[in-house]
Amino acid sequence: MKIESIYDPSFRPYGQVLAGYDTKALTASMEAIPLPERGVAYEPSIAALEANAIFGQLQNGAYGGMPVQIGMCWGRNTVLNCLEYHRDSEVNIGACDFILLLAKQEEIADGRLDTARVRAFRVPAGVAVEVYATTLHYAPCHVDGEKGFRVAVALPRGTNEARPSITPVNEEDRRLWARNKWLLAHPESSEAGQGAYIGLTGENTDIQNMI
Repeated sequence: MKIESIYDPSFRPYGQVLAGYDTKALTASMEAIPLPERGVAYEPSIAALEANAIFGQLQNGAYGGMPVQIGMCWGRNTVLNCLEYHRDSEVNIGACDFILLLAKQEEIADGRLDTARVRAFRVPAGVAVEVYATTLHYAPCHVDGEKGFRVAVALPRGTNEARPSITPVNEEDRRLWARNKWLLAHPESSEAGQGAYIGLTGENTDIQNMI
């Protein structure tokens, strides 16, 4: 594995850069939120981030008027652990450079995905990047362990809230982990220990020695 750029042609199947957005106020609001003492935190909707003008711009532009939320994933991380997908694209904006570990939904075979298919892409600070609905992703990775990462996460409103109560009627239903969130966990992850669908095979990718 090598760390590629979101500006490389190799990123095109996974997402696209969304040009034209002024992210300065948003990243300043993100930086005002302290990093967790350890690990990674995530909140689907944060009022201080949604108070910025970019909230309405993303809702009406990137999402075509659909109701959205802006939350944040932040902390320190270098390990894959899981991959998730939604029925809609996700927009990420980092307060500093960060790395996304990505794969494609169509690479899932018989409910499993080999982590050898995962690719790493570096996203520059302040750049709005769309991660397509068919792109598997999870918690970002930091570039600098001292700084950690702060990544704004825009998604249709309600995503990642409590999982609806359903009776599974097919294999994919077993992966439903939260509202609009289907998850494949690595056996070594804490999510697997919490009962998440184990769908990742191979090594639990760690980019610690690559950054």
